Amino acid sequence: MADYDLAIIGAGFNGVSMARDAAGRGLRVVLIEQGDLGSGHSASLGLMQGHFTGIEHGALRSIGRSLAERGVWLGIAPHLVRPLPMLLPAHDDHRPPWMIRAMLHVYDQLSPRLGLPRSNALDITHHEAGVPLKRPFGLAFTWPECLADVSRLLVSTAVDAAERGASVLTGARCVRADRTDVWRLALVDRGRRTSLTARALANTTGAWIPSVAETVLRIAAPPMKLTLSSQIVVRRRFDHDGVYALQNTDRELIYAAPWHADFTIIGSARRAFSGDPAVVSASASDVEYLCRAINRYFRERVETADVVHVQSALHVAGASNGDGEIGTVLFDARRKAAPLLTVFGGDVTLTRRRAEIAVGRLTPFYPMSRPWTATAPLPGGDFPWHGLNDRIERARERWPFLDAREAARLVTAYGTRLEAVLGGARRRGDLGMRFGSDLTAAEVRYLMANEWARFPEDILWRRSKLGLSMSGEARDALACFMRFEADGPIELLSVAHAS
Repeated sequence: MADYDLAIIGAGFNGVSMARDAAGRGLRVVLIEQGDLGSGHSASLGLMQGHFTGIEHGALRSIGRSLAERGVWLGIAPHLVRPLPMLLPAHDDHRPPWMIRAMLHVYDQLSPRLGLPRSNALDITHHEAGVPLKRPFGLAFTWPECLADVSRLLVSTAVDAAERGASVLTGARCVRADRTDVWRLALVDRGRRTSLTARALANTTGAWIPSVAETVLRIAAPPMKLTLSSQIVVRRRFDHDGVYALQNTDRELIYAAPWHADFTIIGSARRAFSGDPAVVSASASDVEYLCRAINRYFRERVETADVVHVQSALHVAGASNGDGEIGTVLFDARRKAAPLLTVFGGDVTLTRRRAEIAVGRLTPFYPMSRPWTATAPLPGGDFPWHGLNDRIERARERWPFLDAREAARLVTAYGTRLEAVLGGARRRGDLGMRFGSDLTAAEVRYLMANEWARFPEDILWRRSKLGLSMSGEARDALACFMRFEADGPIELLSVAHAS
């Protein structure tokens, strides 16, 4: 008998979503990741939307599907996905106002009834949303979309998978996979060689799918195309709690969104990519492109020197499936050969649905329960989406030493599981050492014990974005603390023995 029903290589969004879905259906699952969770997919604007401009191309089915999934995420992760108004300033050089109005009318009809407002035309001449914009922009259109903390959404999905029985191995690299009636996998797990068997295998390694296919699985790689997507981060440029959609000269929409309290994220710049997926970065022209796009609209200019952070990630699509929001699910099942799934690409909004489709391909091989992920809250998300502010107020009552900003950050990260992070702390000192102004030893211990954090980068960039504001001295202190937490007991025993 095989050790697992399903082994998944690659813990990006596709991998963790498949692990959650399959584990919840009763399969024995192992998720294998050579780095950290989401280490190849931590760069994203985080928009959960239907892409209303797809109406120009008749993509109504795709838009409706994305809007339905947007509603699902809002229901199962209300602490990580929040509704915000999208605001598009009208521009005579691009789509005329009558066209935008007509497109948004169709968009409204496709949107599920979730209690969100309808689209609307807005005179922003004397409105707070118009304050940061140049004066010629007096008319804008607004409609609701959702903004997600994608890094935490990915990690929370992995946590839920583990709590439903999946084994999650980070720092483990699959170096060989032999296919007979089962898969036999050879791993290097944090320096130790080990092996396991699985009845089915899924390759969800994203941009590394070709190299994994050719060197580990020793099969032909599927045809793929890679796109490099980049965003820039600057100090917060507006007080309006919404997202600006800006029509650029190439008809692309460039977004400016609030990002982690003190910052604004601007993106995305996209271009075709070829080369080593381990070495990706925005070019100077990508940064300049985004600066030019936002400077057409905003009064306060954004210069390249104002950029405090640049992030890039590769997006994978099939060689011929267009923008491919739903992504690609390839299934290979042969007589006397264990099944192989290859899953890649697709919009973040549709990741849950894509995983549901992929796991569903295994139903002829295993008895499993019905799809379930559309209604089960992610860890910490067991409250209504319109109750977030109430949860923040409750946190301040429970832990009075938290100020409004701290409470908001912690609740939007952990939701109803904040008790597990802060516990019975009665004063700030009960949370232990502080690293910078926001991070405490209590939170670091929680992330190491419950969310597979091993290194400072795992916490500062993939489980939060505190790296934006943390000093080098605080980072060094955090690194020392994490090393001690991981290895301290052994070091203490060695010292005691020596004495």
